[in-house]
Amino acid sequence: MSTDVIANDSHRARLAELIRELAVVRGKVTLASGLESDFYVDMRRATLHHEAAPLIGHVMLDMLEEAGLGIDDVDAVGGLTMGADPVATAMLHAAASRGLDLDAFVVRKAAKDHGMKRRIEGPDVAGRRVVVLEDTSTTGGSPLEAVAALREAGAEVLAVAVVVDRATGARERIEAAGLPYHAALGLADLGLD
Repeated sequence: MSTDVIANDSHRARLAELIRELAVVRGKVTLASGLESDFYVDMRRATLHHEAAPLIGHVMLDMLEEAGLGIDDVDAVGGLTMGADPVATAMLHAAASRGLDLDAFVVRKAAKDHGMKRRIEGPDVAGRRVVVLEDTSTTGGSPLEAVAALREAGAEVLAVAVVVDRATGARERIEAAGLPYHAALGLADLGLD
């Protein structure tokens, strides 16, 4: 077993621990999808945390590389604002710390009606290979909305990658749309299964 795999396993384990401590909120909640749940994974509490955010960047990079989507294959990462934004930034910084080039982008929910009137902010994605991100996905709606906007802008979407998969249909919906789906952590990792 390579030391990279061992390091990623320990990073992944620490990330799961931090998400359990920081982001899992127990109690009845209605999710953005309209589904009800007995818990909420408030990922901003982790994606904007001084220790968890860098781990997210490294764990996500390693996960994609293990899935055959290394930095040589992916030009940029991002997704629908706001859940994907800190994940993309964490990955950009993790890649830079390794001496690698990876851009990030933000997909707005709607194009601005002023200025450049762009829907996708950051370096131009036309003709570039991208991975769509999400912090946690329930139905896959947000990543698929980002996929549509990116394709319209001329990007080649390679996959969807999330930090936490809630096991509530996102994987199936995204794979049915013809895209690989990768999740760094599942409910079992967070003690929620």
